[in-house]
Amino acid sequence: MNSGFQLFDIILFAMIAAFLVLRLRSVLGRRTGNERPPRDLFGSRRRAEVDDGKVVPLPPRGDGARDDGPVAEAEREGDIAAPRETMPNSPAAGAAQIRAVDPNFDADSFAEGARAAFEMIVGAFAAGDVQTLRPLLNDAVFQRFSDAVRERELQKQTLETTIVAIKAADLHEAHLEGRTAFVTVRFVSDQINVVRDASGKVVDGEPGQTVELVDLWTFARDTRSRDPNWLLVATATPQ
Repeated sequence: MNSGFQLFDIILFAMIAAFLVLRLRSVLGRRTGNERPPRDLFGSRRRAEVDDGKVVPLPPRGDGARDDGPVAEAEREGDIAAPRETMPNSPAAGAAQIRAVDPNFDADSFAEGARAAFEMIVGAFAAGDVQTLRPLLNDAVFQRFSDAVRERELQKQTLETTIVAIKAADLHEAHLEGRTAFVTVRFVSDQINVVRDASGKVVDGEPGQTVELVDLWTFARDTRSRDPNWLLVATATPQ
């Protein structure tokens, strides 16, 4: 009799667990801009930057440098490469192209999700949380971010990043390459970035100093996929 009840309890708990997993998956698949999804659309100003073949943390910007992203990276199954060079496309025209193959695409909702992803990636990169970064980035961008985090750890430095405000998160460009959608978002944010050494001494940045930063982040998604999430595939600084 007791074994019967134990078997019933096991089955009941298994059903509850399955329900919770399905419920959690359905919630994480949505982007409202309010939640912090573990995988959504797209570090801080100190993201990984390629400089003469080396991956280094990007210092506070002031020189208008550009990061063209992993354009030359070969595509891998389950990953999306950065967009190839294309003619500029207006956000409205590009959004219409994407909506033609993905009726669920909505520019305003996408911008809200991108804003949430921006905050999440900035925070995860500053904290050195590569596990959070992994599902948000394509392979090439993740490699650069994780290399920068590793280099920071080797130097026994810590990065403190505070997003004071995101003043804009607007669609800058959108287009299709085959059935893959690419959307570039222009972020304007006020941030405080401070790097400290192992003793706590400030080696870069200034505590309390807010700097306005402008970033162009490109997200991509295979519109044939049932996965509603987007990957960060390229970053750039406007000229």
